[in-house]
Amino acid sequence: MDVLSQSKPNGGDQAISQLQEFIADGGFEPGFRLPPERELCERLGMTRNALRRALDALERDGVIWRHVGKGTFVSDTGAAAMADPMLELGRQITPFKMMRARLAIEPAIAREAAVNASGKALMAMQLAMERAHSASTWAVYETQDDLFHHAIAEATDNLLLIALFNQLNGVRRAVAWGSVVRDSQRPPSDHSSFAEHEAIAMEIAGRRPEGAYEAMRTHLKSVSERLFGGA
Repeated sequence: MDVLSQSKPNGGDQAISQLQEFIADGGFEPGFRLPPERELCERLGMTRNALRRALDALERDGVIWRHVGKGTFVSDTGAAAMADPMLELGRQITPFKMMRARLAIEPAIAREAAVNASGKALMAMQLAMERAHSASTWAVYETQDDLFHHAIAEATDNLLLIALFNQLNGVRRAVAWGSVVRDSQRPPSDHSSFAEHEAIAMEIAGRRPEGAYEAMRTHLKSVSERLFGGA
């Protein structure tokens, strides 16, 4: 992630936010047990130490509770605390309109990233791409795909754009994508998003704002075509 101002979340805060989003978006109701730490590390793309610090923070806040030998569980108060204010909007919007919103917003974010991205931000994109390539399941791939797009937003070095992206992504997670059918356990080696992500990252690294805009737009149109036959 980019090194932003001192008021921006640090790595620990980011890990906590990722874990919070995972719980909120995964349908974990009060009393539900979270996956084992090894699986959480793989799906969230974080180290065991970072995960444990995030778990400790959520336990202190009463979001989760842990039982030695049995696992980690979502608490009654935690379920309410994790409620996403964008959830209701996500229930009302269609997947098609969600993609139209992404096409309107994310290319502009990529353009701004090409102007402001730091070396650390570029490394975050590269790491997410590498982990997506090696993903053993679609769930792991989708987590890394999220991290790739989030790294682009962070690279803008603009708190308002980052907040806008996070809200957009929160709604996207809440949209019912019932039409998505996977015919394999993991993405194939020629999955089109791999090359599309590389093209976006190349344009951002090359400080080509308009190229980054077009590369992101091409990527999102490709995703839309796979889902709906065009948008």
